[in-house]
Amino acid sequence: MTLKDFFKKDRFAALAGVELLEVSEGYAKARMLVTPGHLNGGGVCQGGALFTLADLAFAAAINSHLELTFSTSSNITFVANVSEGYVFAEAHEVVDHPKMPYGEVRLTDETGRLLAIFTSSAYRKKGAVIDADRP
Repeated sequence: MTLKDFFKKDRFAALAGVELLEVSEGYAKARMLVTPGHLNGGGVCQGGALFTLADLAFAAAINSHLELTFSTSSNITFVANVSEGYVFAEAHEVVDHPKMPYGEVRLTDETGRLLAIFTSSAYRKKGAVIDADRP
């Protein structure tokens, strides 16, 4: 099983249409096709859907060391909206701390326009190893 296979078990992200494209040490890229089911009352992609996309990319990047790691605090700042097409999330581990790593995810549309910035800290569970290979 690869790390990408491991994250296919994230049922909520899968229901939202999130697809993990790439994983390497300290990095991950995911995407989600915005459908009518993602739109809020204002006709733009619901913030929770974008948060889910960013959260999965963050989780993949932070767990790329194959040590089970969970988010402890996350923040997202929306700077533009989107109503259709693919949204991409590129996650980078900014701080590779043995217990409390920190990462950043940038969400963009198909043209590369910045939609949101997501930051998160996490906790690595001592001795908890993911039974997977990279990617």
